[in-house]
Amino acid sequence: MHLFNTRKIVVALCFFLSSLPFAKAQEMNSLVAKVKAKLDLVNDYTAEGKMKTDVAFIKAPIGRVKVFYKRPNKFKLQRDGGISILPKGGISINIGSMIMSDGFLAIDAGETVVANTKTRIVKLLPNADNSEIILSTLYIDEANLLIMKSVTTTRASGTYEMELSYGQFAKYGLPDKVLFSFNAKDYKLPKGITLEFEDTDQATKNRLKGKKGRVEITYTAYSINKGIADAVFN
Repeated sequence: MHLFNTRKIVVALCFFLSSLPFAKAQEMNSLVAKVKAKLDLVNDYTAEGKMKTDVAFIKAPIGRVKVFYKRPNKFKLQRDGGISILPKGGISINIGSMIMSDGFLAIDAGETVVANTKTRIVKLLPNADNSEIILSTLYIDEANLLIMKSVTTTRASGTYEMELSYGQFAKYGLPDKVLFSFNAKDYKLPKGITLEFEDTDQATKNRLKGKKGRVEITYTAYSINKGIADAVFN
């Protein structure tokens, strides 16, 4: 009788241990879904702020910007004068784009502290073989369902990183400040910058190798869910 009970306990324990990866995946999927649901409270927004750009040997002055967003993926950034250097696919600065819209596998990668906030690290792997995003890593403040940091690796544009800080618009998942950093050599510079070099020019790539680009946006005001015409994004 004792042996029988022992075997039952061992079988139950093995079943429990084998189910842990699945349970963890479900837990991570649930967490990501909650974060996305919070972001989905925002159908559209217009935001004003200031942008500071520092790309390799180019330092652009601080300029005022206006940002327009409309679900699911319309995004536009306007800068008043000065040099505006944004990566190819600059839509990635849109917060909602950090979470894949198509199928993905969520993996628990532990915990860490970001900006004095305890976060859960979740790695998102796309199900589609031809996805532009290869891997996305989110650092999530579970208590407030906020993305504190993301690191995204793409096929065409290398790896870029976003760090976010929040204030009065945290209830919508919208940051007060975004710091966007990337490998300068992986991105196309605007025409007229760096002596008219094109992004395919090897001399330019050599000059930018190992250099980091940074775009910092500090938002001063949001207008949320007021409606934006599609024509704004043309």
